Amino acid sequence: MIYLLALVGLVTLAVLLWKAFGPDTQAPPAGRVVGPDDDPEFLWRMNRRNHPRSGDTPDSNPGDHSD
Repeated sequence: MIYLLALVGLVTLAVLLWKAFGPDTQAPPAGRVVGPDDDPEFLWRMNRRNHPRSGDTPDSNPGDHSD
């Protein structure tokens, strides 16, 4: 029985060492993928949409004063 437990431990250790130091099976990515949070144009559009200037809102007409 002790030999069976030693064999299981040895196989487990071998698998862990193989995963840690074995050959890399995944190919590296071909190029750098730019996510939307890294894209300067996307960030600029989001900033403009979330923080419009005073004259950029569609419901504000500078000549329409209903006082």
